[in-house]
Amino acid sequence: MEPDESPQKNTNSFSEWRWPIVILALALIALGAYLKSLNTAKETALTTVEKTVDAVKEGLREVSNIAERFQQTQITHTFEESIPEVKGTGEGNLELATMKFTETLRRTNKRTVLWQQISLGTTVTEIKVPATFRYHLRLSDPWKLEVHGQQCVVIAPRLRASLPVAIHTDRMQKKSDEGWARWNADEQMTALERSLTPRLNGYAKQENHIRQVRETARGTVANFVKEWLLKEDHWRTNRFRSIRVIFADEAEAHRALLNPTLELN
Repeated sequence: MEPDESPQKNTNSFSEWRWPIVILALALIALGAYLKSLNTAKETALTTVEKTVDAVKEGLREVSNIAERFQQTQITHTFEESIPEVKGTGEGNLELATMKFTETLRRTNKRTVLWQQISLGTTVTEIKVPATFRYHLRLSDPWKLEVHGQQCVVIAPRLRASLPVAIHTDRMQKKSDEGWARWNADEQMTALERSLTPRLNGYAKQENHIRQVRETARGTVANFVKEWLLKEDHWRTNRFRSIRVIFADEAEAHRALLNPTLELN
């Protein structure tokens, strides 16, 4: 009878695979540790990058704030006008005279930094537009007529600007010029366009503009009064022969200096 060799064969088989299994287990443990270290390194790197980006953004904001504190802006406005064309608007009209200008409005914006040592450039925007100024007096305001021999002296209401000023936008011309470090030409042009009407309205009420139409308006008022005198049969050689017009806002001392506005031929 032969002895049974199965237990010995099983023992030898286990002995042969024991070390490969140990080595494989160690390799798996090492791989897991390596993968975990990679994940940790990735998280650390992402955190470092985020902190660096935040630091750069904060630095840029600080630089911007410092530059803003050192910036100086200088804005100037200029106004030019051409030789006016003045004409009457007709007898008996509420409006007495019109005046046409080609207006040029310009805005200059200069910016510097570091106590005006470094210029960031100058932005210049310009609008050139024809405009018509109209002037009138209110027929409902107080009037006064005085008789001096054969002269009718009319103290008429003061001249007023008819607002808004008529702007001829179809002939408007615009141009802009930006500085080397400026990008605000469109914004500045928009602001200049918005200011166009109120600024021209302000110019219309200035005394130097009213002065240019005053004599034309005076003649229109004289003709208006003449028509009334004709209807009343007072405009003839043995009645009134001349009319002198004085506006209410003119000084009393000017009355004696004014020549007749209209005389009978």
